[in-house]
Amino acid sequence: MGDIIEGSSIAAHSAHSDDDDKGFFSRLFGGSKSDTSPPLTDQMETANLPTGDLRNLYTMRVEDVAVPRADINAVPIDISLPDLISVFRETGNTRLPVYVETLDQPKGFVHLKDVALKHGFNGGTTNFDMEHMLRPILFAPPSMKIGVLLQKMQADHIHMALVIDEYGGVDGLVTIEDLVEQVLGEISDEHDKADDAHWHEERPGVYLVQARTPLTEFERFLGTTLLNDPEEEEIDTLGGLVFMLLGRVPAKGEIIPHPSGYEFEIVDADPRRIKRMRVCRPDAS
Repeated sequence: MGDIIEGSSIAAHSAHSDDDDKGFFSRLFGGSKSDTSPPLTDQMETANLPTGDLRNLYTMRVEDVAVPRADINAVPIDISLPDLISVFRETGNTRLPVYVETLDQPKGFVHLKDVALKHGFNGGTTNFDMEHMLRPILFAPPSMKIGVLLQKMQADHIHMALVIDEYGGVDGLVTIEDLVEQVLGEISDEHDKADDAHWHEERPGVYLVQARTPLTEFERFLGTTLLNDPEEEEIDTLGGLVFMLLGRVPAKGEIIPHPSGYEFEIVDADPRRIKRMRVCRPDAS
């Protein structure tokens, strides 16, 4: 698998001396001696950004932020162009890992932009060759600090890495956006919902709801009580309610029933938090 990184080994990179790492973080967050601009931490305070999360770069490990293997969307190298287009559409991803036979034999990743530029957005051409569109992918051990991986991604201009266990198997996947969000908080891009509404009705009795929606506010809207246990009064959001019902962070696509008959379908989530869900009334068709 090492040849995918074109001669660089990210595992070996993590063995750099402490002085090398301190030099990088000093340049990134503290500025250099010749730099007259204020350190990035001071700039972030001025911009009211969450500087307290900067410590995540030094303390959090890759395994803490990676998407688990079971939730990785990947494609085989011999996939047809129409099937590849379908996967891009269904997942909403712009990058997909590519493998031979199993995910434990990764070849790189394919970018939606490359497919669109070469074959059009509808995949109308027939001379499809996945090998020629593959981009290199990085590999990282689970214990690597996310700051080190972020440095490697920036240096090599590669925005995706697979987490590899001690036996060479794939344990998870992490993108540069996952790492940056640990410092700056959740990042919304041009594909995310622009409105601030906590929910909207998709069809009668079915609502697409943000996990951060205040529970009492949504209960008033529904005209029902979803939290009956007085011992759980510290739960403030709909996402917290679902976590309480299940006892863990649910996976995307999972459906969690409520004793009242309501159902919560997880539309968007990562290993650390729920983002959006679909709430269905008991009488919804």
